[in-house]
Amino acid sequence: MAEFALYFLKLGCFGFGGPIALVGYMQKDLVEERKWTSQEDYLKGLAFSQLAPGPLAAQLAMYLGFVRAGSIGATIVGVAFILPSFLMVLAIGKAYASFNGTRIIAALFYGIGAAVVAIIARSAIKLVKTSVKKDKLLWVVFLILGVSTAVTEKEIVWLFLAAGLLVMLARTDFSAWKRQASMFFFMPSSLGIFITTGPLFLFFLKSSLFVFGSGLAIVPFLHGGVVQEHHWLTETQFLDAVAVAMITPGPVVITVAFIGYLVSGITGACAAALGVFLPVYLFVLVVGPFYKRFSGNSQVRAFVQGVTAAATGAIAGAVVVLGRHSIQDFWTAGIAVATFLVLLKWRVPEPLIIGVAGLLGIIIRLGP
Repeated sequence: MAEFALYFLKLGCFGFGGPIALVGYMQKDLVEERKWTSQEDYLKGLAFSQLAPGPLAAQLAMYLGFVRAGSIGATIVGVAFILPSFLMVLAIGKAYASFNGTRIIAALFYGIGAAVVAIIARSAIKLVKTSVKKDKLLWVVFLILGVSTAVTEKEIVWLFLAAGLLVMLARTDFSAWKRQASMFFFMPSSLGIFITTGPLFLFFLKSSLFVFGSGLAIVPFLHGGVVQEHHWLTETQFLDAVAVAMITPGPVVITVAFIGYLVSGITGACAAALGVFLPVYLFVLVVGPFYKRFSGNSQVRAFVQGVTAAATGAIAGAVVVLGRHSIQDFWTAGIAVATFLVLLKWRVPEPLIIGVAGLLGIIIRLGP
């Protein structure tokens, strides 16, 4: 178990590339090379992580830890995987808060913001290919959520639920339908968190419940709540928060810790991270043992397909929303287009792209 935990600690320190890359590392390292996990357990965990809400990579890591050593294994692996990127984000958040007023930081994120929009756009295209494909019903869901997010600039939770129910009803064979046992999950209404960070915790807890697959699915939820509803961050600060998630290893949703830090310091960062990852942890512990009972349920899978298509549409809509604020002139438009074309043609690490975009921003804004 110590070696198992050490592996996830290293993955949390050096695992760049987003959720798809991270789950790929796990298969290559744990299943194919070290043979610490069976192919069957890995595939079951991957399917479980796609069905349950929560960031894909963190969900799979905790599930594999649970298979290895029960609740203790899930706890140790979860902490080992999330802690490195959490600490990095805290350090970046402190530096950002200290030097945000400087011309260098402004110039750095001038270029980075444009690149982030292109990265999210490329991720949306990948998700369309893997989740929406050529399914006409899922395309309808995708387009509705894409347009609604672009127009309203925030998430509409009931549309996500409606999308899941629509696809589930459309793909249910009522002639052969049998009554299914229902499962209810109760979340504690109060966790004794500081009054100032309580709203942060509850907001991020809610957001986590609508993240399926890619961690970027949380971006449109966060934008609507963080920028428009609660006014915790400005548009620029929010885009910078997404950029921070791109340049740090580990789960993409660790951006919530950066947001929490800017709102309420270290306690805010802890509350935000706890709100996002607690549901993931509880789903592994509570639902994991009963997973086999519903993993093959066609209605559950159809509901998840609908919500995933809705999340993909929301990500596409978020590209439009964020683009309005980050594409400010000819230079930022050029950085965004160049980034998108590079990502289409080559497999370039996202942190490298972010770094180059930041340097370009400094040269453009502060150059002679």
